[in-house]
Amino acid sequence: MALNQLALSLQFAREAEASAHREVLARHKVARWIRHALAVDAEITVRIVGEAEGRRLNHEFRRKDYATNVLTFDYQQEPVAVADLVLCAPVVEREAREQGKTLAEHYAHLLVHGTLHAQGWDHETSEEDAQEMEAYETAILAELGFADPYGS
Repeated sequence: MALNQLALSLQFAREAEASAHREVLARHKVARWIRHALAVDAEITVRIVGEAEGRRLNHEFRRKDYATNVLTFDYQQEPVAVADLVLCAPVVEREAREQGKTLAEHYAHLLVHGTLHAQGWDHETSEEDAQEMEAYETAILAELGFADPYGS
C-alpha cells in the first residue's frame, strides 16, 4: 500500500510528565501511525504537553476548562492537510490505564483520530458520522496491528 507523504514536526513540552513519553513516541512510530490515516499528503505538528498547557489550550479554543486527550487544529485540508495535533500526556496516560491499553496503543489511536479530524472527519455532527469515523479508525488501527480501540 502506498502511503501519503508526511512532513512531521514532533515536539515535547518541557514538563517532566510530557518528556517521560518520548520513548513511546519514537518519531518513526508517530509518522507511521499518522501516515496510515492520511488520504492526502500532510504537514503535521504533533506536540505532547502537560496538564497546564492542555487545559489552557482547551479552554482558550473550545471554552472547556479541563485538559483533554487530543486537540486538532486544522488549517488546511486539501490539497495538503496542514494541522497541529496537541496531546496531553497525563490525560493520555490516565485514559490508557483506565481502558487497560498500553500507552502506545492509546497514542496510536489518538493520533489516528486527530489526523482524521485534520482531514475533515467529525464525530460530533451525527451518530452516523460518529459510527463511520469509529469504524474507519478501527480499520486503520487493525492495519497497524492494534486491537479495536472501542472494544467492540
